[in-house]
Amino acid sequence: MAKVGVDDLIASGATVNDVNALPRHAITPTLDDAALHGIAGDIVRVIGPESEAAPVAILAHLLIGIGNLIGASPYALVENTPHRCNQFAMIVGGTSSGRKGQAWSTPRMILERTDPAWSAKCTIHGLSSGEGLIHQVRDPVTRQEPIKEHGRVTGYQDVVVDEGVIDKRLLVIESEFASVLRRMNGETNTLSAVLRTAWDSGTLRTATKHNSEKATGAHISVIGHITPDELMTTLNETEQANGFANRFLFLSVKRARLLPEGGRVSDHALGPLVDRLRAAVEWAAGKERFYERDAEARDLWAKVYPGLSEERPGLLGKVLSRGAPHVLRLSMLYAVLDRSERIRADHLVAAVALWDYAEASARQIFGDRLGLSTADTILEALRQAPDRELPRTRINALFSRNKPVQEIQQALDYLSLIGKATMRKATTAGRPVEVWRAL
Repeated sequence: MAKVGVDDLIASGATVNDVNALPRHAITPTLDDAALHGIAGDIVRVIGPESEAAPVAILAHLLIGIGNLIGASPYALVENTPHRCNQFAMIVGGTSSGRKGQAWSTPRMILERTDPAWSAKCTIHGLSSGEGLIHQVRDPVTRQEPIKEHGRVTGYQDVVVDEGVIDKRLLVIESEFASVLRRMNGETNTLSAVLRTAWDSGTLRTATKHNSEKATGAHISVIGHITPDELMTTLNETEQANGFANRFLFLSVKRARLLPEGGRVSDHALGPLVDRLRAAVEWAAGKERFYERDAEARDLWAKVYPGLSEERPGLLGKVLSRGAPHVLRLSMLYAVLDRSERIRADHLVAAVALWDYAEASARQIFGDRLGLSTADTILEALRQAPDRELPRTRINALFSRNKPVQEIQQALDYLSLIGKATMRKATTAGRPVEVWRAL
């Protein structure tokens, strides 16, 4: 079967339901050239031929790195909630064929040359806990100590016991993000909650008894590398439902080309690009800028907003439910790199193009999974069964008696409610048998 992209299907008149019903292997995310806008696009075009990494992976590392390097000065508002240029992305590809790490190689060098101090102090790996993340961007810590005169306490004074961190920018690069997800599955681990808050704002604190550290004004960005199998086995139902997953752009990648001798972009080619990037960063840094769309961009936003805000069923709907704020942040970043005071239509088009790739990737990765392990197990078994049917006794046996009958019934009721399965009573020599069929 020839692979076909989502955009091709829609252009041919297919409905959203037709696209949702596609088998995952039939969806091939394609990066539109519109995403390669401005200096970021020019850098990707120069790096691309000299790298086995997918262009979208190079672009994502570059944009998210730049968005962190720029800091929290540029912002846009959704009602009274500020959105800044910090982004989270999950690069999803095979262990070796994805070339995920290679996608960071040259962007890392470019950003290092653009701002050596940021590269040395503001990039880390090795997430373990929420408290550990806060510590990287912590505020000064003070405590009251007594003032004594002649052995008597005459008052108290605040004494700084930890100077804290001055530069609150932090880019986290996790080459083994599956290990992070496994740690988050622990009952007492606060990392998920802190990461969710870090995407939302720069004020971080945990309510633990023995840790009083907090951070204000933090500007945290995250890039994780993971394989599709690791993602599906370690992203648990809690993280799917609590908003952790939808704060990430999921980008499915594979090797773009074979370079037996490797590749390397010359300093001659990189030099002018670094100069242009440094000029954009210097223009943006330090000065607070409030971003709004110009008239043409507002008209375009009115057209794309309904699709970005569309509710979708199942796990895919949970993962894609923050489409609008993701596109807002990306469009603002494209505007900053153009040294523009407003978000223009071309910035919005570039952001939508990258989001379209992320949406197609999510469809490819998650398909029509519901994000509920019991219901997904039943639905997959029904689809694989002869005539797509199984008697209730066989469904119960799927779980080797490790699931309560009530939980299995709730899953079946949910499948029926959303139109994924239906039940009929089959006549036998004895009692009628409950038979479930995948729709």
